[in-house]
Formats: sequence, structure tokens, C-alpha cells
Amino acid sequence: QVQLVESGGGLVQAGDSLRLSCAASGRTFSLYAMGWFRQAPGKERECVAVISRSGSSTYYLESVKGRFSISRDNAKNTVYLQMNSLKPEDTAVYYCAAQETYYTRSASTNSKDFGSWGQGTQVTVSS
Repeated sequence: QVQLVESGGGLVQAGDSLRLSCAASGRTFSLYAMGWFRQAPGKERECVAVISRSGSSTYYLESVKGRFSISRDNAKNTVYLQMNSLKPEDTAVYYCAAQETYYTRSASTNSKDFGSWGQGTQVTVSS
């Protein structure tokens, strides 16, 4: 398993930006597709963004398209989530997750396919 540690969360106002980082250790980072999930109080966890092993393919939750951007630096074993134009409805605990996969250019968005998870970082957006 790969170990994941998120950072970068915080309290911001609507319209502000945040960048979340997730540092991986323990196994070869490039073997994993990476994803960001979030869970708000009383709601189910949802997949926000996923990036393939190569970084050539990405997926975004419809409600964050055009505002969020996922990227990875395989040399630094880190995946990022740049969040712009934040809205109060983006308030949630954000989790980084790793999906070990053979495929370099595609990845699943199903949380059950992600075997390693970080501890989560709180993002709170005030109106």
C-alpha cells in the first residue's frame, strides 16, 4: 500500500482559491492513478477528480468542471488539486486516494477501486 498525506485545506471565502497537495510514500507513485474525493456532513462521499498514471487523462465532477484542476508530479510523488472560484457548496473533507492499475491512460472513478486513502483535509468556504 502507498501512504498518503494531504495538506492545504483551510477556511476561505467564496470566490477564493486553494491548492490541496497529497504526498505519497511507500511504493512507486507512478503505478497509481490518483483521485480526490470529498464528503460533506450528511452526504455521501463523491469523486471530485481523477488523474491517470501518466497524467494524460483526467475526470472531473460536473459541478467542479472549469473551476478545479488535478495534476501530478511523479518526480515529487505528489498529486495536486487546484480549486478556484470556490463556493460554499464545496465545503467538505477532501480525501486523496490511490488506485493501483495496469493502465497508464485511464482510471476508474469508483471509490471501491482506490485501495489507499489519506486522512482527509477540511475545506470550508464561507459565503
